[in-house]
Amino acid sequence: MAGALFRTARLLESLGHHLVEVEVDLGVDWEEFLLANARQWTANLTASVDELAAAFDRPVDSSTLEPPVLASYHYGRRVSGAQLVTALAVRNRVARRLARYFDAYDVLLTPTVPELPVPLGTHAEGAEALDGLDWLRRLFDIGPFSAAFNVAGTPAMSVPLAADAETGLPIGMQFAAGYGHEGRLFRLAGQLERANPWSHRTPAVWAGNPAGS
Repeated sequence: MAGALFRTARLLESLGHHLVEVEVDLGVDWEEFLLANARQWTANLTASVDELAAAFDRPVDSSTLEPPVLASYHYGRRVSGAQLVTALAVRNRVARRLARYFDAYDVLLTPTVPELPVPLGTHAEGAEALDGLDWLRRLFDIGPFSAAFNVAGTPAMSVPLAADAETGLPIGMQFAAGYGHEGRLFRLAGQLERANPWSHRTPAVWAGNPAGS
């Protein structure tokens, strides 16, 4: 993953972009960030599930929900009003802190995820034994780089600029910009695709060659 990030940085420099390494401080520690999102997400999920269950006269149990969703539902039912207000305040603080970086930098670059592609179902293994918070912790371990931009509501994109040498599966690089600058990301994506096209790159097994022959 580090190699793919390094090659992306070199590609950007070759296209005339000026790169600066920066450590992003969200203004809260990771556990506080995780807890705030777990409370906000699961509280919203619980409200939505209750509404759907009432509308369709369906039970809220393992016959209608998969284990991670059911665990998140039960966790969300335990979130208090005060905890939800605190969670929203934490998310607001993160959004404001992140916005400052876009006053100094046009775009932030990170890997999309911190690991190479894994087999389908890997991240769901043992999910039935997790409670709502543990499930959210697993999700954030999978996608820590995208979480802050999701919270802040700033535009971001994943661009398949590299591929796993063993499987041929794409490796995404994430680019994020400030509020309202989707156009900047689209222009950058076009520039990157022209310089390093990927439409011809496919893994051994893909929709056009399902047997991998």
